Amino acid sequence: MKYICILFLFVNILSCKKKSEDKKEIERSTVTDIEGNVYQTVKIGDQWWMAENLKVEKYNDGSSVNEVLDTEHDSIWSKKMDGAFYYNNISSCVLYNGFVVKDARKIAPEGWHIPTDDEWKTLEKTIGMSSSDAEKTAWRGTVEGNKLTSKYSTGWPSTSILLGTDEYGFNAVPGGNRVYDGYKNTKGSMSFWWSSTSKGTDLWYRYLDYQKTSIFRHYVDMHYGFTIRCVKD
Repeated sequence: MKYICILFLFVNILSCKKKSEDKKEIERSTVTDIEGNVYQTVKIGDQWWMAENLKVEKYNDGSSVNEVLDTEHDSIWSKKMDGAFYYNNISSCVLYNGFVVKDARKIAPEGWHIPTDDEWKTLEKTIGMSSSDAEKTAWRGTVEGNKLTSKYSTGWPSTSILLGTDEYGFNAVPGGNRVYDGYKNTKGSMSFWWSSTSKGTDLWYRYLDYQKTSIFRHYVDMHYGFTIRCVKD
């Protein structure tokens, strides 16, 4: 009986140790923008990412980004040839056009920047996407979208097949988007993020959809309105 108890205790210790090793320890911190907004941040691999979407309305030199209001006609948005943002009241997310991304005054907090397409690919490979898939366009990978999505898919539709595990603390929530002609998609079923990498006059971006578990990559006209996540310099 004595030996059985010792064996049981040993197995139990090993089991607890394995559970502890299997659990991902997420390293967290914060960053503050020029307006005093404080954002949660997480370390994913060797990168530090914001765990929230950017919501600042000023560039780093203190000048304001142009706001296009709900009451204004869609054509106001579509004709913008400089930085502009639209506040999505439904998702409580700020959608920026691509001109904000490329503005020399910079929108990211000091010491941070809008990720390049390659930095997005580094994130994707860190969470399990193959190198070959990361280089493709359109839907890539398998369940990497799940790993970035908010825990239990909080904020996403109840019919979502995007089963959020939020294993790395990225906490992706649906921010909606605004199309080049000004049309607003404010439904909480998708999220888009800019990269800072150009493709001709377009920019590369990333996209999650409630009906997919993978991650979409492509490039698009800068008149679109997407959310922004920043990465540390």
